[in-house]
Amino acid sequence: MGQGFLRPREAGDARGLGLFAALAGSVAGAALQLRQPALWHWLAYAALLFAALAGWGSLRSLRGWRSLAWRAPLIWLSLAMTLGAAAGFATAGWRAAVYAASALPPDVEGRDLDLVGEVVSLPQPMPGAVRFGFEVESAVWGEAAIAPDRLPPRVPERLALGWYGSGGAPWSAAGDALEAPGPVHVGQRWRLRVRLRAPHGSLNPHGYDHELRLWEQGEQASGTVRSGRDDPRPELLGRDWRAPVERLRESVRDAVFERVADRSQAGVIAALVTGDQNAIARRDWDDFRDTGVAHLVSISGLHITMFAWLARGVVGALWRRSARLCLRVPAPHAALVGGVLLATLYALFSGWGVPSQRTILMLCTVAALRLSGRRWPWPFTWLLACAAVVAVDPWALMQAGFWLSFVAVGVLFAADAGVAPAAAPAGLLPRLWRLLREQWTVTLALTPLTLLLFQQVSLVGLVANALAIPWVTLVVTPLAMAGALCPIVWQAAALSVQALTGVLHALAGWPWATVSTAAPPLWTAVAGVAGGALLTMRLPAAMRTLGLPLLLPALLWQPPRPAFGEFELLAADIGQGNAVLVRTARHGLLYDAGPRYGGDSDAGQRILVPLLRALGQRLDRVVLSHRDSDHTGGAPALLVSQPQATLLSSIEAGHPLQALRAATRCEAGQRWRWDGVDFEILHPVETDYISFADKPNAVSCVLRIGNGRATAILAGDIERLQEAALVARSAEGQRDLAADLLLVPHHGSKTSSSPRLLDAVRPRIALVQAGYRNRFGHPAREVVDRYAERGIRLADSAHCGAAGWSSRAPDRLRCERDEARRYWHHVPP
Repeated sequence: MGQGFLRPREAGDARGLGLFAALAGSVAGAALQLRQPALWHWLAYAALLFAALAGWGSLRSLRGWRSLAWRAPLIWLSLAMTLGAAAGFATAGWRAAVYAASALPPDVEGRDLDLVGEVVSLPQPMPGAVRFGFEVESAVWGEAAIAPDRLPPRVPERLALGWYGSGGAPWSAAGDALEAPGPVHVGQRWRLRVRLRAPHGSLNPHGYDHELRLWEQGEQASGTVRSGRDDPRPELLGRDWRAPVERLRESVRDAVFERVADRSQAGVIAALVTGDQNAIARRDWDDFRDTGVAHLVSISGLHITMFAWLARGVVGALWRRSARLCLRVPAPHAALVGGVLLATLYALFSGWGVPSQRTILMLCTVAALRLSGRRWPWPFTWLLACAAVVAVDPWALMQAGFWLSFVAVGVLFAADAGVAPAAAPAGLLPRLWRLLREQWTVTLALTPLTLLLFQQVSLVGLVANALAIPWVTLVVTPLAMAGALCPIVWQAAALSVQALTGVLHALAGWPWATVSTAAPPLWTAVAGVAGGALLTMRLPAAMRTLGLPLLLPALLWQPPRPAFGEFELLAADIGQGNAVLVRTARHGLLYDAGPRYGGDSDAGQRILVPLLRALGQRLDRVVLSHRDSDHTGGAPALLVSQPQATLLSSIEAGHPLQALRAATRCEAGQRWRWDGVDFEILHPVETDYISFADKPNAVSCVLRIGNGRATAILAGDIERLQEAALVARSAEGQRDLAADLLLVPHHGSKTSSSPRLLDAVRPRIALVQAGYRNRFGHPAREVVDRYAERGIRLADSAHCGAAGWSSRAPDRLRCERDEARRYWHHVPP
């Protein structure tokens, strides 16, 4: 037999299989390039691309290439795939290297700059603040002391700016008098004093990669508008018409909120019409996510595709009314072109987001293939569309939406393979049954992939989508779009949204609406998708049941845990604040819950709850060291998601968190033992609550964790006076304070980490949880030097990301920014 089953029957097959292999190779090559921790010089990628193209040309020019394809198909396919992989790798790398060359220089970060430019994206208003995209026309140094012969600063062309009023700026010092943000609109030209910083986001295991999103959107720096007493006032220079689509989007969005009284309903309508997903309320997003219909209210690939399908039907129906037009251009061709063109206009009006761009490119690829008269097998068509998207946007391979969309389409193709077009059902009930079957097919096949990407799946998703897809497609979206022409129609759209959200809220309130699992490995998700597709294919029942075992690894996956008597710490990357997860063999504790970021956003909702879900971790206790918001900001979302966890804290009796969970006061001497690991509260003592009633840092709960072989101390925000008392009590009780790991007190503030404490603890590793370029200057330079003088390894979250430590290897620290580094990740100086 040998390779006979792969042998093409004719030269056309050889070309087709070679093209298929080259397309698959190009996607694989781009995926491999995305794994690079650092970029090569762009010339290296250019040379590799030239070599790949030259190799393909040489291969095709060989006189006996058809004979090679016939006699040795594996060699032929391997060569085609290798050359395609080299081309895909080189193209993605070259584009990345060119883009990275225009990054913000480190010497510009944190310096005052005077910029002139234009607002080019929809402003996002918040309480006391507004955020917007800004395209720079000119930039000069803002400091008066800059030498006149110094070169002007090099600034990226597009920036993400925030303008904050008094008390709202994350960088402002206490007492700054900040001018309230002016009315910012698309198309306005401003002269602004700003401070910029490189794109830097939190980096946690299984977490959202914010830096990748900024890279894909072309935003190479973010900044804040300076409007304090000593800064020049922001100056509006005028308004032009260089962004007509964005101006129209803004006017429509504002009109929706003026016409529709209910802000929740208005937010959904604005999202459907203009693509402004930030307008949707957090509660509605939670319901949409829990019921599996979030893709319907965001301008996603499915949304654009549904619009193209409806537009194709309308254009085709209108075109057939004219015999003259049908004689010039066949109605199916006109309907196809019209559907794609109208979908493109809709994507432009909805913000031309990256998912919309990918979908339009896919539709154009498939439409061009249809118009050319080619009838390729579905795997070829599917792979061609995939390769075209990856060639234009290789970073799409890192996005959940890309995989969900293409896997769903591929599964539907596979499930319907072998069904003749003439066999399409006629009549309402057969069509409804087919739609239900397709929805079931996609739901079953995508469940393992959804668990890999989001660690939860909606059990009511099938019912919710069966109700929501026709309602949103045929009622809500047409009414919302018609309102742009006749605003009074938005009232009817609001009623339809009210009905939709009411049903979805009821479904989301079901106790088992969603099921969460730990993040499974990639191989389990691949096996699960294959199993789901096998179960839904038109095959004999005995063959389909073979898909069941493939589903089980993803559904039953259990992550590894520490052995009995051992414990692990994970200091989450949450910015300026504390949040440390402690895990033993069968228990979990969270020390502090991170900061509140503003509005509806906090570390609990954005980082900690998804992190715990991905790790499959159930909390037995939450320790909130003290009441400051950078330690308790994420607690509400966390306590709601972990109803079984007890609360130990120094917060006062009247604190709002007491209404969510009654807290036990932490006091020195409290001890408990979990799975062979000892926990002990070292501070505060009872009298500290009286002596320092108005100083929350002074009553921070200090937690000691040990197993006799390794020890960690989590010190909250205690300061020198409390450090001295802690050392003194330890000496009186003849207890050794030595520890292998120390959570640096007060984020490395000058007020803490006294020499006396460091000499008593003598840690091998010290962790600083502080935000990148935070306004407090943590960790202070003198504190960093103090640790360095004692040979203590100091790691901060800005450079390390999430930090993992285990009692089994107390001298080692795992930094997420080192272990999961990719070339788009920021490397702090």
